[in-house]
Amino acid sequence: MLPERDAFELIDRAPVARLAQLDLEKQVHAIPFVFVRDGSTLYSPVDGKPKRHAKLSRLAWAVQEPAVTVLIDEYDTDWTQLWWLRIYGQAKQIDSNIPCWASVVKKLSAKYPQYQSTPMFSGAPTMLSIDIERWRYWAAADKA
Repeated sequence: MLPERDAFELIDRAPVARLAQLDLEKQVHAIPFVFVRDGSTLYSPVDGKPKRHAKLSRLAWAVQEPAVTVLIDEYDTDWTQLWWLRIYGQAKQIDSNIPCWASVVKKLSAKYPQYQSTPMFSGAPTMLSIDIERWRYWAAADKA
């Protein structure tokens, strides 16, 4: 098993991950999403990137079915460099009343300079949080 320190390093380095969750009809959906980690929780804002609307399906789905999977991976034409980290957790919608809100917003701004020109929030400041419960890791070589 990959030690927590190493897993968190891979998580922190990743610019994007894939979020997989069940919709209201129990169909699996996977989408790329941006995020930061604070402790053992991932945070992803409902930001100003183009969307059909600010009320995202992933937020409604998290209420109905909070169990999610996050996939972070590295692909290379040199297949000895391949690795993936699959995170299992519980998702929920949060707003700015959580204690770490300012810290998370600061981390998002530092990780994604795009937020200098794209609003970090669309509508009321909202994020999806994912509490990490466990993970699985695979690598073609001993290092990631």
